[in-house]
Amino acid sequence: MTQPHGTAHFWQPRIVLPFALVTLIWGSTWLVIKDQVGSVPPGWSVTYRFALAAAAMFGLALVRGEKLRLDAAGQRLAATIGVLQFAMNFQFVYRAETHLTSGIVAVLFALLLVPNALLARAFLGQPVTRGFLAGSAIALAGIALLLLHEYRIAPVGGKVLLGVVLTLTGILCASGANVLQASQAARSRPMLPVLAWAMLWGTLADVVVAWVLAGPPQFETRTAYLGGIAYLAIVGSVVTFPIYFQLVRSLGPGRAAYNSVAVPVVAMLLSTLFEGYRWSLLAAAGAVLALSGLMVALRARRV
Repeated sequence: MTQPHGTAHFWQPRIVLPFALVTLIWGSTWLVIKDQVGSVPPGWSVTYRFALAAAAMFGLALVRGEKLRLDAAGQRLAATIGVLQFAMNFQFVYRAETHLTSGIVAVLFALLLVPNALLARAFLGQPVTRGFLAGSAIALAGIALLLLHEYRIAPVGGKVLLGVVLTLTGILCASGANVLQASQAARSRPMLPVLAWAMLWGTLADVVVAWVLAGPPQFETRTAYLGGIAYLAIVGSVVTFPIYFQLVRSLGPGRAAYNSVAVPVVAMLLSTLFEGYRWSLLAAAGAVLALSGLMVALRARRV
């Protein structure tokens, strides 16, 4: 039986091990996404990812003997989660990566902790401490330094601001889906069928967005592109989202978003190795400040 959200102890193996797995996988997906936004419009790359993920999620649910049928309220819940998480969130994030390095987008996405906690306070009654607010302020200062560094090295400074706006919008969409997953309406329904239907609804929304913004479907047969679609769909979605949303249900949205503290470390290391991300004293100070602030927020949320 699922434990009431926010009551599970973080350092239990059943919590910390899945948490670490999701962190490592999502830390790597940012770099793969960067390769997906080349010759194929971002909207269609998102669509292909979640079309494959939805099919695999339905298959997984069937293999595990889950009943796929949802009542009308369940379908409305799945559709809302799907549009927010698997359509709007990723449509914004993929476009953000055309303007920012994958590591910087990952660092920005670490701020998911903030709206998750605030929305959980507003809609689920979970407390927000002063320590959490102080840590968030420190993290924001670090993010500001990282963005200042990015602005200085970017060929066109205005594109950095656009990338930031796209990322922050994606964060708000993802946060809304996270809080919905922690709601009683979601917790009373089986995880895999809800996610499978959410991915299907999200894919349908992705098709509409992609067609309106980029025209008819476009595809690429390059091996790295096809492999990236498969990796993001199966490993980065089907494997991770059930684990992550179970953490959301067990820990609550604010505490589950702790993985956003560690994901940027993995993402920026990979960005340095494969994208040639250039570190400076300003960028290093920003990264340390951002992660320190998020750790302060994490510690405060554990009280």
